[in-house]
Amino acid sequence: MGKLESTIKFEIQRLAKREVRSTFLRLRREVRSLRLKLSSLSKGITSLNRLTKDLHLEKAKPKLEATPEEIKASRLTPARIRGLRKKLGISMRELATLTGFSLTAILSWEKGKFKPRGEKKAALVALRKLGKREVRKMLAEKTETKAKAKRKKIGVKNRRRKPGRRVIRRRR
Repeated sequence: MGKLESTIKFEIQRLAKREVRSTFLRLRREVRSLRLKLSSLSKGITSLNRLTKDLHLEKAKPKLEATPEEIKASRLTPARIRGLRKKLGISMRELATLTGFSLTAILSWEKGKFKPRGEKKAALVALRKLGKREVRKMLAEKTETKAKAKRKKIGVKNRRRKPGRRVIRRRR
């Protein structure tokens, strides 16, 4: 009787394992397919987030555009660039922020070392059309977006830092 019981017990275990394996294999395939779907969806969301961020930055970044005829006809001398800046009531730094070019470029234009060309000239020609209020509004928007970006950057740096860790440097 003992041998028959152990044989039946062994057969039941074998069939149970087989049943579990077949069920588990189906579930494993399903989990794998769900993981692949999740991965592709998360990649899609990441790319969409990147696109919306780029679109938001483009929307926040006011374009200074002028027609090719206006650009060709314009004569931008150092005195005229300085006069435009004074008329708008902005500093060199604010002009650099507004146009998106470096402060040294603005300085070299006003000193007469270099002349603005291409899109830089187009930006200055487009600025001629604007008034003080519009310029102030554009500057406020630009500084606000820069401040937001700076806050985000600072937040990321602080998160990475481990609290309580100090670097001890030895003197040589």
